[in-house]
Amino acid sequence: MADLDLVKELALADDYLAVLCTTRRDSTVHAPLVKAGILDDPEDGELSVGIVVAGSAIKLEHLRRSKTATVVFKDGWQWAAVTGPARLEGPDDPMPTGSRRVADVIRDVYRSAGGTHDDWGAFDRAMAEDRRCAVFVKALDIISNG
Repeated sequence: MADLDLVKELALADDYLAVLCTTRRDSTVHAPLVKAGILDDPEDGELSVGIVVAGSAIKLEHLRRSKTATVVFKDGWQWAAVTGPARLEGPDDPMPTGSRRVADVIRDVYRSAGGTHDDWGAFDRAMAEDRRCAVFVKALDIISNG
């Protein structure tokens, strides 16, 4: 079985681009391209795939309903797919225990996917205005061809 070290290598090699697979109500697959990184989930400290998603994105509706996702990373012909439960932290999703701020969580996820910014205050305002949400996908299953 592949592990998250391989996933990190693939993420870095392809600028943290990945395909986030969720299911629609009719059971067909919704599979948009996203930027995703590997980081500790702030709720339990376990390594997870992290993604920042716009508040209006249909993928959030799918994630809220199904509570599971698969995230596929690739570099050339080598690929790895991480599947597991999806947990959301954002302005429209209840914050779990603790006193962390949504803005801090979004910054951490953004950085894990290679993101940088010259003005974090402006970044925070833009993320809040867009009602951005952090998504954490627990790596219960990782498959790969490498």
